[in-house]
Amino acid sequence: MSGIKGNKCTFVKRRLILWVLLTNIILVLYCLTNTNQGKNRDTQPGTCPLSVQFAKTNVSVPSQSTKSLECSPKVNIMFMKTHKTASSTILNILFRFGEKHKLKFALPDGRNDFFYPSPFLCSQVKDYRHGDCFNIVCNHMRFDHHEVAKLLPPDAVYITILRDPVALFESSFHYYHRAVPLTWRIDGENKLAEFLNNPKSFYSSTSFNSFYLKNMLFFDFGLDNNLEADDPRVMRDIHNLSKHFDLVLFAEYFEESLVLLKDTLCWTMEDILYFKLNARRSSSVSPLTPELRAKALQWNGADWRLYQHFNASFWAKVEAYGSDRMKREVNELRRRNSEMRDICIEDGGAVEAKQIQDSRFQPWQPVGESSILGYNMKTNIDPKFRTNCKKMLTPEIQYLSDLGVSLWLTRLWGWFKDAVFTD
Repeated sequence: MSGIKGNKCTFVKRRLILWVLLTNIILVLYCLTNTNQGKNRDTQPGTCPLSVQFAKTNVSVPSQSTKSLECSPKVNIMFMKTHKTASSTILNILFRFGEKHKLKFALPDGRNDFFYPSPFLCSQVKDYRHGDCFNIVCNHMRFDHHEVAKLLPPDAVYITILRDPVALFESSFHYYHRAVPLTWRIDGENKLAEFLNNPKSFYSSTSFNSFYLKNMLFFDFGLDNNLEADDPRVMRDIHNLSKHFDLVLFAEYFEESLVLLKDTLCWTMEDILYFKLNARRSSSVSPLTPELRAKALQWNGADWRLYQHFNASFWAKVEAYGSDRMKREVNELRRRNSEMRDICIEDGGAVEAKQIQDSRFQPWQPVGESSILGYNMKTNIDPKFRTNCKKMLTPEIQYLSDLGVSLWLTRLWGWFKDAVFTD
């Protein structure tokens, strides 16, 4: 028995040393690639000066929609990409729309996010120069409205997506706990339950990557994720946040959210077709008892209040849109998506990572396992659908490469985690 404990201790120590080494390497690389980021914070205009007509000439107004007589498609968009909320699927929709209409993306440099978890700075944008203006900002960041507004015209539509905080916490814990050293000493088969039964024993606000374990939505939005739900600053921050976002989507009501997105942006049904990306295999999901769910809600109380606030406004928008009209549109979206699945996807659904035949469609995996599903594209696709199928099935990392982002730092980390932590 002592031998087993000794081996386990050595294993944990080895991983800890590797993590410390990696952290220092990443910090050095971060400093080398980020030395000038803070210089322009207070010297640039509050909003992008470029005219709203910047790229509308590239976009055709929908021809089979009564709404086309009333509005033109919106092309200036800020999508605040939150973690573990089906946001990668929205990202793919935006990438495809932007590419199709030759819009200008504000892209990260060297990695797939804007130096998350550091607060966003406009100077983090690839090849950014003072006064540059963009159509779409959509990669992971820690939100700072003042900085984002410098990149976009004043008419930009601000969008984000939320998820039930309990489901989000479960997903985040599963995906990131190996990247949070505080969780390494949790014993037992069900580490999530052990954490929720005594979270303060495994959490410190100042520890490395601790933001993944508490009120992650609040953190993503640039707010204090360590506030308790009854702190008056929570509702103040939520009300301030609501002033910046025109539409808040919900992972639990994804199809209804896309219909509202289509309506808000004056897009077509074709623009919002999708395949679900970055889905987990069901066996990796930890079921929570009512007791554990209550503890998760309490632990993530600020996120729960954020969710409740925007959930109410979401359903007010659905009601204003019309329930019968919404049902028709959702059914049409499902029908069109089903058609695309039959056209594009081998065997019609997602498969385990080891079964994906083309590395182009291999999704990014969490540390130490391969629980994220992906797709195989059919080989006998009608040529008129092939390009669209390929883009709909392409994960974020590969799509960013297609858009011209080098991703050298992301790929370095990917190589390291797969070499060291994959069994």
